[in-house]
Amino acid sequence: MMAPILERFVSPGKGNGLRATGRIRKGELVISAEPLACCVSNRLAKEVCHHCFTRRESLLRCSQCKTAHYCNTACQKQAWSGHKRECKCLQSLLPRLPTDSVRLAARLIFALVCCWTFPLFNSVKLNVLKESYLTSMPEKKKQGLSQLASMLELYLQQEVPDLLQEMGSALPPSCQEPLSLIAKVTCNCFTISDGELQEIGVGLYPSLSLLNHDCRPNCVMVFEGTKLELRAVRDIDPEDELTISYIETLSLTEDRQRQLEEQYHFTCHCQRCDSRDKDGLMLSGEEGKWRLLKEALPRLEGLKAESNWEMLLESSRHLLSSVGGEIPEENLYKLRITDMALDASVHLGRWEEAMSYGVTTLPCYPDPHPVHGIQLMRVGKLQHYLENIEDALDTFKQAYGIVKFTHGEDHPLTTELTMKMKECHSEMDHHSSSRR
Repeated sequence: MMAPILERFVSPGKGNGLRATGRIRKGELVISAEPLACCVSNRLAKEVCHHCFTRRESLLRCSQCKTAHYCNTACQKQAWSGHKRECKCLQSLLPRLPTDSVRLAARLIFALVCCWTFPLFNSVKLNVLKESYLTSMPEKKKQGLSQLASMLELYLQQEVPDLLQEMGSALPPSCQEPLSLIAKVTCNCFTISDGELQEIGVGLYPSLSLLNHDCRPNCVMVFEGTKLELRAVRDIDPEDELTISYIETLSLTEDRQRQLEEQYHFTCHCQRCDSRDKDGLMLSGEEGKWRLLKEALPRLEGLKAESNWEMLLESSRHLLSSVGGEIPEENLYKLRITDMALDASVHLGRWEEAMSYGVTTLPCYPDPHPVHGIQLMRVGKLQHYLENIEDALDTFKQAYGIVKFTHGEDHPLTTELTMKMKECHSEMDHHSSSRR
């Protein structure tokens, strides 16, 4: 269902979209939604509970499929109604695992089967999803989707051999064929992230699939478990379209447009893309120097993927010292390498070095954006650990100023920030009284 302050409309040049029917203030919760279907990412299957999507160091493993993991028996029992069909399908493919998109498509089918008495309701929800533009899709991408569709049919064979055909009218025409279903799922799924904005899974939220993209959006999405919350990050007037960013916005116009073309099959003509107003700043400094950083990025990203933190830190240090002050901190490639040096330093427990890298990145992030709030909070924790209490308090205050709008005052992250600020005040009071 749509929130009372939203309505569906035809957005010029974009197809269907959502717009405000009344004034929405910055920081206001526009709508929250639970997924119609979701699944934990395969690469985090052993680290994240497959029911509540909480990260834990140790999880119980499903003894049958050996893939799903849970916080405890309570989570496992609550998940069983949604997992029992999936469990048999997973067992049939062991030791192989289907991709996240195949598992999500199958979970969508299972959700519809569970709600068999409400086929019309579910068909309406599915019809809210954006079209996948399968006909205009590049042949290479279509071939990749065809392979996923074949995997979906194989995956479903064990539990529901003729399910897609049996469901017939319960699915809209665009979802009755495996290829169309996979295409629509991949075009409409949202990445589910944890409190640190790290990807932990994927989900389908039909009521929010009408949101269109803008590289300078007026709304952001954050998650609490699997619940998606859409919040305004700017004041929105009646009849203004609500927009989100489908991709990471801290990148060059050319790169953003390429990614949007490849993943979502449209060319972005937002104000930021047409003006290219941030590209000059992100490419500031001597070109010969920043090109060295750009060319080194794939190798560094490989080291990060391998968790080779020592080599990553050593390489990042060398590159950053080689360009020195000739490349401003705002340069995109210097920022990315500095952020990787920060990650490596944290993993290696080199807190002073991590803090120095973190501080240099802070002015470079867009506002108001949850990524900036998280980065401020991360740096504040490092300052606090190193007993730079006044600096930590100031950084936590800046983080709170962003997070209260992007996450809301009741979000666990905002609560954690409030506690951190109280701790800093308490420690400062204690130090002050001990000097008397």
